[in-house]
Amino acid sequence: MKRSLGPATLALPSPVWVIGTYDSANAANLMTAAWAGIACSKPPAVAISLREATYTYANIVERKAFTVNVPSASQAQVADFLGIVSGRDVDKFADAGLTAVGSELVDAPLVAEFPLSLECRLLQTVKIGLHTLFVGEIVDVKAEEGVVRHGLPAMDLVSPLLFSAGEQSYYAVGDPLGKAFRLGRDLVRKP
Repeated sequence: MKRSLGPATLALPSPVWVIGTYDSANAANLMTAAWAGIACSKPPAVAISLREATYTYANIVERKAFTVNVPSASQAQVADFLGIVSGRDVDKFADAGLTAVGSELVDAPLVAEFPLSLECRLLQTVKIGLHTLFVGEIVDVKAEEGVVRHGLPAMDLVSPLLFSAGEQSYYAVGDPLGKAFRLGRDLVRKP
């Protein structure tokens, strides 16, 4: 029997994404977000949920764009820093030792040092309560050459950072378990 834990944000795991935006003065800003995920395949889209109080929230509303930058597990300290200070008070790129790279496709910066970045154009916003869901259409994906295998980013090479909300802890990705859409084939009933 499963134990009831009540209503809570305990889905496991959450990705650790660093959201890149420009503010009204054209300053590049970053924010770590873990309330995030894939939203659609066609058009390719992601969703991030942000509180209105965040600096990034206003930037996305104004610029209608953002980037999703995926830090590797080795960059956990930097990703955590980006989530505990405000871009209203500090230059996060400078303080974290990161390089802002302007996107040619959307009005938002990429992080040069992170292995994977998605350039997103704002499609929709949905006010849910404390958070607003921003849905962004992925207009391009940029990946460091060293994390690409067979033309796609490889999980073991990117080594993305994961978050456990209940534990308030970061994790790294473990070993591969098998190929999707093949691993369960032996359980498919044959007529």
